[in-house]
Amino acid sequence: MKYYEDLKKRLQEVASKENIGQESITVVSAYTLKAEEAIGNPERKDYPLLKGKEFMIEATFIESRGQAYTDMPGNYQGSLDEVITLPLSNHFHTAIFIATLNAVMRHFNLVPKTVHCKDKEPGICASELPEYISKRYGKPKISLVGYQPAMAAALTKCFPLRILDLDLQNIGQEKSGTLIEGPEKTEEVLAWSDLILATGSALVNTSLEKFLGNKPVIFYGVTIAGVTALYGYQRYCPYSH
Repeated sequence: MKYYEDLKKRLQEVASKENIGQESITVVSAYTLKAEEAIGNPERKDYPLLKGKEFMIEATFIESRGQAYTDMPGNYQGSLDEVITLPLSNHFHTAIFIATLNAVMRHFNLVPKTVHCKDKEPGICASELPEYISKRYGKPKISLVGYQPAMAAALTKCFPLRILDLDLQNIGQEKSGTLIEGPEKTEEVLAWSDLILATGSALVNTSLEKFLGNKPVIFYGVTIAGVTALYGYQRYCPYSH
């Protein structure tokens, strides 16, 4: 896909500018975090990470860490050049690439906050989201792309809300008083809304471009940290590290 080829070019440009790539110091190691490593012990227990529905891959470049959500966990080690040339033909390779992108950009101070928040922080993050949105957009109709339980609970008290998700166990269920709808409803839900609040995981499952258009989009989470810096997208992730 053109979008990911452009991302590869941009990461290669960073590597070339900093004169890195094949040297042994540029070995990238990545592994799948245990749920507690990724999110700690939050007050809510229904986050996808804790339910085993999603996994967090963490890449380390020199001493900097970058993370990305995926539904295909695994471990990896190779040079930065090898990561850049990975065929992004599955969600595992894509997550390795995105986590590495985040780690490299973090190392060169091109982006902050590439490590997931923990313990009470996810709940605090969600509780502050309505004010963040209302200050910028008033009282918009919001499409929440990717069911994030704490965010959904906070948003539904303040805004008209519709939720899209890929998890078959969520679709058709009512959560926080809002029906969770499946991907076949994407076009309808996005057309209905004034504002799109989308998980950065869309970058790994290759659905990101569906949400880029004429409506304002706020991406949330660590996965999309590097991409928001490269492309100037809006990102909400106040308590990541």
